[in-house]
Amino acid sequence: MLAASTAGQAASSVVVNGPAFLIPALHLAGMSLATAGVVVSMTIVGSTCTLVLWGIVVDAVGERFVLLSSLGISATAVALAVPVADKPWAVGGLLLLAGAASAGTASASGRVVVGWFPPERRGTAMGIRQTSQPIGVGVAAIAMPVVADRVGLSAALAVPALCAAVAAVAVALVVIDPPRPPRHTASVAQNPYRGDRFLLRIHLVSLLLVVPQFTVWTFTLVWLQIGRDWSPEAAGAAVAVAQVLGAASRIAAGSISDRVGSRTRPLRWISVAAGASMLLLGGAMAQGWWIAVPLMGLASAITVADNGLAFTAVAERAGPFWSGRALGLQNTGQYLTASLVPPLAGTLVPLIGYGATFALSGLFPIVAVRLVPRRDPQRAP
Repeated sequence: MLAASTAGQAASSVVVNGPAFLIPALHLAGMSLATAGVVVSMTIVGSTCTLVLWGIVVDAVGERFVLLSSLGISATAVALAVPVADKPWAVGGLLLLAGAASAGTASASGRVVVGWFPPERRGTAMGIRQTSQPIGVGVAAIAMPVVADRVGLSAALAVPALCAAVAAVAVALVVIDPPRPPRHTASVAQNPYRGDRFLLRIHLVSLLLVVPQFTVWTFTLVWLQIGRDWSPEAAGAAVAVAQVLGAASRIAAGSISDRVGSRTRPLRWISVAAGASMLLLGGAMAQGWWIAVPLMGLASAITVADNGLAFTAVAERAGPFWSGRALGLQNTGQYLTASLVPPLAGTLVPLIGYGATFALSGLFPIVAVRLVPRRDPQRAP
């Protein structure tokens, strides 16, 4: 269950985040950074529009159906973009559809893990599942810019379509819906947002922490290739290594939360570390110091470590009949913010430089520290 759920979410991560690694190819072809950022962010925009809707379907129908539908439709949409890769806005429209379809895996795969693992192992399990995002980004970073450089944009777009198709087969072979308590049980069916601000505060914290995460993900490759004149292969390999570190940090954060019996305390620690690492990275980039490259890897690892903790906290508090919608809202805020980061950062870089742009994103997690709840909620059965 854990492996199949992780594979499904990793494939969706390639679909949603992979197009960002085509920014250098689009920019070198004559497109401005801001325009290229808008085109590749269409997958994020599409996901933002349907996350809550998919969450409602998960709550009503189940996880297996949503995973298969989500992966199948997104694979088809990206495959249709392959023959029209020379038409950026046509690609953008199909990427919008692919993103809208892929959103279903976020709630469904998380629910599979929460449903099959007990609380004392759930943080670690969700941390492993959350490695799907950096795994997907790492696969995209290694494959898509290199394929685009050597073969062309059409071949590069075939990568996420293939990943989604393979993951759909894995889900069909393995995933079974986890058991649920009776729906009429009041303690699990009541609205978790009434009379409690815990979920709202977690949503806001996650929204703020997305800013440095997507700043690093979207523009590190551009900075290495254009700002430091690295080859596509070397830049992609560096980003992939950073994503491996990010995957390890998510597992470590989940394991720590299981050991300390809290999701919020480690979340607060990560917020502090994310702000500090982005400020240091921005300063090193502005000065042109060599240490900026290893700091990029450190910041990449830290800024993604929070996701598993936030997802687990939301699912535990919301319960089995509300977690689909709650996780949909959680992702909606994150993806809405993430869809704004590429065009805004792409506008800021020519004005103030890479270093100042990265440092500015480090202010958001510092604000998030004050919003992290001081207590963990009572977990729904």
